[in-house]
Amino acid sequence: MTSPTPARPPGGPTASPAPAASAASLAWQRRRHTAARFWRGYRTHRAGLYGLAGLALIALLALTAPLLVGADVQSVTKATGAALEAPSAEFPLGTDQFGRSLLGLLIWGARISLLVGLLAATLSVAIGTLVGIVAGHYGGWFSTVVMRITDWFLVMPALVLAIVLATVMSRSMWTVVLAIGVTSWPTTARLVRAQTIAVESRPYIERATALGGGHGHVMSRHVLPNVMPLVLAQTTLGISTAILTEATLAFLGLGDPTVVSWGGMLQDAREAGAVSSGHWWYLAPPGVAIALVALAFTLCGRAVESVLNPKLGVGR
Repeated sequence: MTSPTPARPPGGPTASPAPAASAASLAWQRRRHTAARFWRGYRTHRAGLYGLAGLALIALLALTAPLLVGADVQSVTKATGAALEAPSAEFPLGTDQFGRSLLGLLIWGARISLLVGLLAATLSVAIGTLVGIVAGHYGGWFSTVVMRITDWFLVMPALVLAIVLATVMSRSMWTVVLAIGVTSWPTTARLVRAQTIAVESRPYIERATALGGGHGHVMSRHVLPNVMPLVLAQTTLGISTAILTEATLAFLGLGDPTVVSWGGMLQDAREAGAVSSGHWWYLAPPGVAIALVALAFTLCGRAVESVLNPKLGVGR
């Protein structure tokens, strides 16, 4: 007489997601370990920490601008001071030609300058990464043609091309972002192409191709993760350049006239004759702010680059 077969638990053999769950948790553990290792390396760079602290403070001021100064600080009709007042207890940085507080305008202008810098740098690095990976992966005559086009953009002054685009298109913040993004990608493209060629010479790329991996699979699953550290460092370094370019375009009168930015404040000061009349408080705050933010992003970018590529030997 045979013994009865034990009953199966509810859900049957299909209710065992343990391997998938363990794989996901293992992936998250690797990401956390990588992030912790990156932070341990980053915090050994004092200059990078100073830059990060400065950026955190400026970003906090920009995010809380509506609470700190309010949107009325931008209004010409609601100005509370006299035109071109010197710094005082009521207006620590003085007033502009319309009687608006320069401190409030400086805090509010940080929102536009940082936003344009981030968006323009992201667009530039995205274009450069795409061009570099595709050119490095396919190679041959296609890579030659793409890199000759890249060289043409590289030798042309990016600021001149950005001025042309900003002049032809309508004056808005998105025009400035587009003008900066589509003119400053060649350097990233050349760096990413060189890294892609180095990555694709490794044996596991050949194994992935032999197992049936297509071009898209190889580029997205194998090449892109290996060039991302370079892309991250390039993005951090490119933000400072984008902010400086945005300030230059706004200073030349090619920015968005409906928003307040640091470059726009410099352009207003020039139009008001602050240079010839000696109203230094109108020129100094936005100029110093642009220089400090550019320096902070540069310090962070150099620290990130040093952590991700210790062979560069960037100083601490």
